[in-house]
Amino acid sequence: MGILGLSKLIADIAPQAVKEMEIKNYFGRKIAIDASMSLYQFLIAVRSEGAQLVSVDGETTSHLMGTFYRSIRLIENGIKPVYVFDGKPPEMKSHQLNKRAERREEAEKELQKATEAGDQASIEKFNRRLVKVTRHHSEEAKELLKLMGIPVVDAPCEAEAQCAALVKSGKVFAAATEDMDALTFGAPVLLRHLTFSEARKMPVQEFHLDHVLQGLELNHDEFIDLCILLGCDYCGSIRGIGPKRAVELIRQHRTLDNVLRNIDTQKYTPPENWDYELARKLFIEPEVTDPKDIELKWSDPDEEGLVKFLCGDRQFNEERVRNGAKKLARARTGTTQGRLDGFFTITLSPNPKRKAEDDKKNAAKKKAKTSGGGRGRKPK
Repeated sequence: MGILGLSKLIADIAPQAVKEMEIKNYFGRKIAIDASMSLYQFLIAVRSEGAQLVSVDGETTSHLMGTFYRSIRLIENGIKPVYVFDGKPPEMKSHQLNKRAERREEAEKELQKATEAGDQASIEKFNRRLVKVTRHHSEEAKELLKLMGIPVVDAPCEAEAQCAALVKSGKVFAAATEDMDALTFGAPVLLRHLTFSEARKMPVQEFHLDHVLQGLELNHDEFIDLCILLGCDYCGSIRGIGPKRAVELIRQHRTLDNVLRNIDTQKYTPPENWDYELARKLFIEPEVTDPKDIELKWSDPDEEGLVKFLCGDRQFNEERVRNGAKKLARARTGTTQGRLDGFFTITLSPNPKRKAEDDKKNAAKKKAKTSGGGRGRKPK
């Protein structure tokens, strides 16, 4: 879920914090990608087109197809991706996971009804709701990425938090995910739609945290409290308080503690045992691996390894896989130069009139020295 309604709120109140970019603008950039979110997008996209791609055993391979070809496109555009995988979810997220399980159960019932009625539109809708990224999907994607020469990071907990830590440390330029809580975790730059912007003909959205805070007139601690009030993965929210009202309350009272002291809790009733303080702590001090202990290394693709992994039982076309591996190798060679702005500094051309005046003054000084007008050293 991320943070409920945050992207629209930022667009309304702090539009200067969001830029629309093309994928080519990130040439030479290292970007941490939320792997689970990316895999989910690939599984959804292919299912929406009618059916999942499968191996000879009937196992889904859509996530591998998406990861393989989209990663090639990223690298061809000069991007150096690193995929970050979720670890164990925090205990506080269990209520959200339980809700998702309930929604899947409901979707299964509705899917059965739609199938019996022959309602194709509803069948597709409820099929999408049943998509879930499993541990098996993740393990397969990790193996594929390593064969492609792309670094993989296993987060101890939330992938978005680990992505944010990598950006804050300067190891990468941005975190790429659809979940807005990467900003709540403190990522200075967040990219949305990166992994599917070309396929869907839509721009990449680039969010800058400093501009978000400036536009909302909040510091980061206050922003975290706002995100909890909007609705996050770790605890419920107060019914009846919408996004605009939430901003007003945090601006006025600066903390959730003060908000609770000053609102009518009979009208705006907080959830029972609302543990917003622990949620706040999870955002401020998330469980992450210290970026200093993470080595990000991109290497040449293993063409034979990719053919062995993707072809055969997984039914990928060998010629296309080999072509993909060659594209990776060529693109890797082309991006080793890095970004041009890392090598050059901008210098301003001098004003011609000012330059002529400076040359005249310098000539006069030189003439004064040679004629003995200046205080020179006594010759030996």
